[in-house]
Amino acid sequence: MAKKKKQQRQQPAQQQSAKSEALTLKDQLNGDVLEKLKLAKKDLVAKEQAAQDEREAKLAFERKQREKNKSFEELLNEYGDKGSKFNS
Repeated sequence: MAKKKKQQRQQPAQQQSAKSEALTLKDQLNGDVLEKLKLAKKDLVAKEQAAQDEREAKLAFERKQREKNKSFEELLNEYGDKGSKFNS
């Protein structure tokens, strides 16, 4: 039984040392390295946003082109009598 108690006492000490190591990671990094990482993160976020905007613009353009290329029959079937200013 004495062995179990010793093992239980050692585990919290190991957990505390692991927590202290994790907390000091920021301190261990050089300020320049940390700044480079932050800059790289901002750059990646900006690139992702630009790619998303480009995809949305492309989809809008394609949708507009499909609408533009519809035949009269397709337009009539889609819209029918809706939108006519002469309907009562």
